[in-house]
Amino acid sequence: MNACADVPQTINYFAPELSWLSFNDRVLQEAKDKNNPIIERIRFLGIFSNNMDEFFRVRVADVKRRILLNKLPDTNFDEDEILLTQIQQKVLLLGKKFNLIHEQILKDLITHNIYVDRPEQLSEFHINWLKNFFHDNVLQHISPILLDENKDYSDQINDTMTYMFVEMNNEKSHYAMLEVPTDRVPRFIILPPEKTRRYKTIVMLDDVITFFLSDVFSSFFDFDNIQGYAIKLTRDAEYNLDDELEEGILDKMSKGLKQRIYAEPVRLVYDQTMPESMLKVMKKRLGVTHHDALIPGGRYRNFRDFIGFPNVGRQYLENKPLPALQSTAFNNHASVFAAITQQDILLYYPYHTFNHLLEYVRQAAFDPNVTQIKVNIYRVASKSRLISSLINAAKNGKKVTVMVELKARFDEQNNIGWAKVLSAAGIKVIFGIPALKVHSKLCIVHRKEKGHIVKYAHIGTGNFHEKTAKIYTDFSLFTKHQGICDESDSVFKFIESSYKPFVFEHLMISPVNARQLLLGLIEQEIAHVENGKAGKITLKINNLVDKELVDSLYLAARSGVKIRIIVRGMCSLVPGLNNFSDNIRVISIVDRFLEHPRVMVFANNGDEKVYISSADWMTRNLDHRVEVGVPIYDEKLKQLIIDVLELQFKDRTKARIIDSEQKNHYVRRGNRKKIRSQIAIYDHLKKWEGNYNNE
Repeated sequence: MNACADVPQTINYFAPELSWLSFNDRVLQEAKDKNNPIIERIRFLGIFSNNMDEFFRVRVADVKRRILLNKLPDTNFDEDEILLTQIQQKVLLLGKKFNLIHEQILKDLITHNIYVDRPEQLSEFHINWLKNFFHDNVLQHISPILLDENKDYSDQINDTMTYMFVEMNNEKSHYAMLEVPTDRVPRFIILPPEKTRRYKTIVMLDDVITFFLSDVFSSFFDFDNIQGYAIKLTRDAEYNLDDELEEGILDKMSKGLKQRIYAEPVRLVYDQTMPESMLKVMKKRLGVTHHDALIPGGRYRNFRDFIGFPNVGRQYLENKPLPALQSTAFNNHASVFAAITQQDILLYYPYHTFNHLLEYVRQAAFDPNVTQIKVNIYRVASKSRLISSLINAAKNGKKVTVMVELKARFDEQNNIGWAKVLSAAGIKVIFGIPALKVHSKLCIVHRKEKGHIVKYAHIGTGNFHEKTAKIYTDFSLFTKHQGICDESDSVFKFIESSYKPFVFEHLMISPVNARQLLLGLIEQEIAHVENGKAGKITLKINNLVDKELVDSLYLAARSGVKIRIIVRGMCSLVPGLNNFSDNIRVISIVDRFLEHPRVMVFANNGDEKVYISSADWMTRNLDHRVEVGVPIYDEKLKQLIIDVLELQFKDRTKARIIDSEQKNHYVRRGNRKKIRSQIAIYDHLKKWEGNYNNE
């Protein structure tokens, strides 16, 4: 049966890029929401900014590349010109909304006796303190670039940093750029109390530099007036790797990272108070074209630093911590292997502690019965306990294999470093398949028991990263199921020898069988409806943009299958269209934790099939990456996942409706209980763990 056979030729899809901007608009809603603690609101501005940086580096850069290809024969990307215009219009609207919210937050901070002031607003005491601070701690890190009018300086800008564009005037204007050294000096400078400790004052590093700008240049230039304005240039994040066989993968990746530094600009954001004459000079010096987004903004750039905005006030100004839960299943046993032998174990971060996973690897590193450990790394923490355990395992004579994904976007440099460290420790390091990113989250342990080698597997939806495990929600399954463990082991063999045939009967593997399995599972629900039974699909996904799967869901909805989806980011599917997608309900939840797991529940006529996976429903994840999804066989764990999803669909605090107009309206409470799903899930898991021994 072809699930897409009856789909009309003309179908409504959301453009993924515009859908993504709608997601970031939901992040801004959190910054605006006065029910959130004030420090968390300003941190959401940082999250918004960080998201927007990546959006331009990746999504907008891709659209721009497609437009440039329009000049080549046999290409037709005229629609991308329209899309780019729509993106720029939406970005400008979001920028205006961002600035208004930022201004309001600064006012709201004052009600808590926290002031974010400019130096010119300060007392003489604080100005003198700042002057000493500037000369002692800042000036040494400032190295201006003097600009020649006939040269393009865009290749001298690091797009992770903020710069000042400076004009010095007397009889002739001189121009310069200088980097705001936020990687060496705190961005938020907390001033000492002058008279009372009740009032807290913070000054931005950018403002300190602007205020003392003449001190930087006066020894070398005569000028009547000097002025500086913050700017930020964003580049295309893609880069090309040649195929010279004699060049190693580490060398290729290092070369690729250098190419990124000099990649084409795709966005220039600048202080909207910059004089028009300066703006004209700046555009010329930085080689900005009409295809690039030129965005006027507020006084500050690189708002992503606001993710770390300090709480200098009372504890209630930020979210009350939720202490990570212990797994009773693990704690009831002396070793992780005894616990997993007893039953499959499911953890849900950050509600559960990540230490259980780290302990799984730590114990494997010195357990005399463990012979081999295999793990694949996509992103790990800068000080990774997992890496330390793997090195310790090698010292203890274990055979350790680590698949390092060097093409993990924005983590390439870290992973190159880890690959060298692991290799130096005698660990076998493999780099995967050239054409495919390895995005799966596997950790396999071989252990000798009763004279035989048995296998244990960890399969998850998130990275082995101690830091993100505290803020991303993700599932981890630990199992000794022979079929699942053998197939998980085969994934590593597939990575090393992808030309060999592999059969997977349990796991959902991209690019081997995932697409076919998903289409087949959707078709089964359609068949149930055609046979007079109920059909139901529940999905939790980060991004839903693969058109074949979207078309299959459209067909299922028209066939009578009830479909519910929780999507965090991009969603090309348009729900609620009469006689087309009105059987599909889509919501999105943005709250204190970033929703990250991928979960699929197919009703299967009452015998639910439940999967967790590392793969989003995107063409790249299904066809161009190695991803792993695993069925949940334990009935208690299946029910736990279903319970979590049901709590999210009951959310009446942080859930938004994704409709055909992408308005991001909150789900109406009506007369229902006001449920905030992330808190409700924590309470549910806490109760579940407490009842574990009684079941």
